[in-house]
Amino acid sequence: MQIILRTALKGLGTAAVVMWGSGPAWADVDRPHIDQSDLTEMVKSGKGPQAFAMAFQTGEALTSFEFGYAHGVGAAVGDGTMFTRLPRADLDGPGQWAQHKPHRETGVNATSCLSCHGVPMAMGAGELADNILADPGHTGDAAQFLTRNPPSLFALGIPQRLAEEISADLRAQREATRALACEVGAAEIALASKGVSYGTLKIERLETSPCLVEIDNSGLDGIDPDLIIRPFGWKGTQAALRSFVRNAAHNELGLQAIELVGDTDGDYDGMINEMSVGDITAITTFFAALPRPVSSVELADMGLTDMSEEDRRAITAGETAFTDIGCASCHVPSMVLYDPIYSEPARTPGYVDTAFPDGSDPQAHGLSAAHAVGFDLSLDQPDNRIELRDAGIYHLGALEFGADGWPLTRWFTDFKRHDMGPGLADPADPLGMGASVFATRSLAAVGSTGPWLHDGRAMTLTDAILAHGGDAQGVRDDFANLPSNQQDEIIAFLESLQLYRAPDGSSEP
Repeated sequence: MQIILRTALKGLGTAAVVMWGSGPAWADVDRPHIDQSDLTEMVKSGKGPQAFAMAFQTGEALTSFEFGYAHGVGAAVGDGTMFTRLPRADLDGPGQWAQHKPHRETGVNATSCLSCHGVPMAMGAGELADNILADPGHTGDAAQFLTRNPPSLFALGIPQRLAEEISADLRAQREATRALACEVGAAEIALASKGVSYGTLKIERLETSPCLVEIDNSGLDGIDPDLIIRPFGWKGTQAALRSFVRNAAHNELGLQAIELVGDTDGDYDGMINEMSVGDITAITTFFAALPRPVSSVELADMGLTDMSEEDRRAITAGETAFTDIGCASCHVPSMVLYDPIYSEPARTPGYVDTAFPDGSDPQAHGLSAAHAVGFDLSLDQPDNRIELRDAGIYHLGALEFGADGWPLTRWFTDFKRHDMGPGLADPADPLGMGASVFATRSLAAVGSTGPWLHDGRAMTLTDAILAHGGDAQGVRDDFANLPSNQQDEIIAFLESLQLYRAPDGSSEP
């Protein structure tokens, strides 16, 4: 029997969450579920805001739910076990860990998203004890395992939309250069978007009718030859939040999405159809629409926290020093977002599945860009709508607007990969990107999400800065050479970048 829970989200209509799949298992309760067709039909009928509200509410329920065996959680690791903290390439018998489809990188190690993402609040980052171990190459050699600390899941629509705009911009520049090369024989361009340089492209005409060209990508800086910006993963390996969600569900929870494996039991746990297309849409929408990170200065200005004048002065001085010594050259403090509409599926080539990983057509599952679940990052987030004493609303969860009237993001990254030096290098390079190469980590909410660095090795922000090497060695040395009071000011600025989620979605200052 299905149970319908109805919850009204502030100003967004009524959301319906379907609970399904009860059984005598680890968690003997019904689980949240939603059909993609329900969301699509709502959008088709002009109820886009209600579809967003339904997706957000269901996503919140799914990410906090403790899944049980009856829901498909876990995987047949081998030796009769369903969970493991370690990758187990040594278990390669029929249906065991090494034979799972698709390729498994980590042990199945949790029963909910909240198991690993709870610092300092639900859907935040992970403690050191929450680190995962990955063996993408299936080496079975613990000396080559990669260690990863769980990141914050707040406001992930922001990096995807920024990445989409940058990618579209860079590709347009490439096409213009291709057209010029076809006309004059050869052309070169310095690629740049949102104030960041991404290297150079050289294009040479090989034939004229039709025009055939050769593209020299050797001058690109920190991005892939396809010019797709990939904002997710410590190495910058995934472009779309949807891909990040379904892969995490598979690797960490053993919950295999229909769009990942079809109607098959790829992890040999005796269950199929463990996550519907609608479920993945809901979780992706929820992560995308969580409130943006804030600063302690904002919270103090709103009257939500207290701040002394000395603390305020230190943060302001630290922000200036952060830029002066060069931190902002990679951790770019702000970028304009010209189109703040996030949609699931995405509208930008490279960020939307033309075919699901199982080979099926997304439209056959009711998922289409024409009837996507969407929302405005500068307007629609349900949380952190702060009720003021004058009965007005300040939407602390949504993007700010800059002086030029465009939505402004404060994500503190250049969306590039950099060599961080041998001290931070992974023990192996199974992805072929370079063991010491990592994507520039966003500093949004960095003050709330320790421990720091890809493996959580830094217990303080000072430790994290001093661990930088490679491309960041000069900036690291400049920080180390500052007087201690200026170092403290930079740390005060970084600590001011925080997560905040009002307990009931609103609060009166």
